[in-house]
Amino acid sequence: MYQVFGLSSAAQVVLGRGDFGQQLNVNLGFGIGVTLGIHAAGGISGAHLNAAITITHCILGNLPWRKLPAYVIGQFLGSFTAAATIFGFYYDALYNYNRGHFTVTGPNATASIFSTYPAPYVSLLGGFFSEFLATVMLILGILIIHDKKNNAAPKGMQAMLTGIVVLGIGLGMGMNTGYAINPSRDLPPRIFTAIAGWGMDVFRAGHHWWWVPLTAPILGSLAGALIYKLFIDFHNQPVLESGNEKGQPVLESV
Repeated sequence: MYQVFGLSSAAQVVLGRGDFGQQLNVNLGFGIGVTLGIHAAGGISGAHLNAAITITHCILGNLPWRKLPAYVIGQFLGSFTAAATIFGFYYDALYNYNRGHFTVTGPNATASIFSTYPAPYVSLLGGFFSEFLATVMLILGILIIHDKKNNAAPKGMQAMLTGIVVLGIGLGMGMNTGYAINPSRDLPPRIFTAIAGWGMDVFRAGHHWWWVPLTAPILGSLAGALIYKLFIDFHNQPVLESGNEKGQPVLESV
């Protein structure tokens, strides 16, 4: 669901040549998609939509490692299916856009509808840092929203606020690379486009960019979790039953 909203928004902006929305529409599409995806899967799996965050939860001990393969496979299958769905939905528009030529780069490129590619001015290192930092912001936002020891979001608001975090990342950090921030969001559609007519250029473009949206979000998620632990979580102890302040016992009068 999350990918369908996001990819369809990107398709409408690109194929409509700006007449049916701008970049804001893409950001809103992914934000709304994340919100609905969390509502749909939150009660079943905890709404694991992002392989980088799933891996981080395994390392932190919040999720058993034995569940990781099933979660990641589910994420990848869902993302691949979403790409195929949008390809079918907009096939006529895709064919009409460039007379049936599916291109990865250039003024009539359409591969960027499905996966992320760096802007022409962005170096591989700069793109890696962009994805790394954007994912740091993502995991920090998620941890803040769900931390019951801190100022957690009210029950029922977590999904919408997480969607707003994704929207904020897109609004402020999307120009360089398109903010993949999720291996599950980027690789399966890339594989689909390679099969569906764009060819192996989807892996060669951007100085073999394809591996960056796989590795940078994982490292960014781990770094963001570490930052949160060091600067917030370790200093935010729960209120003791016999205390009136965090970590400070009540002094009894004698």
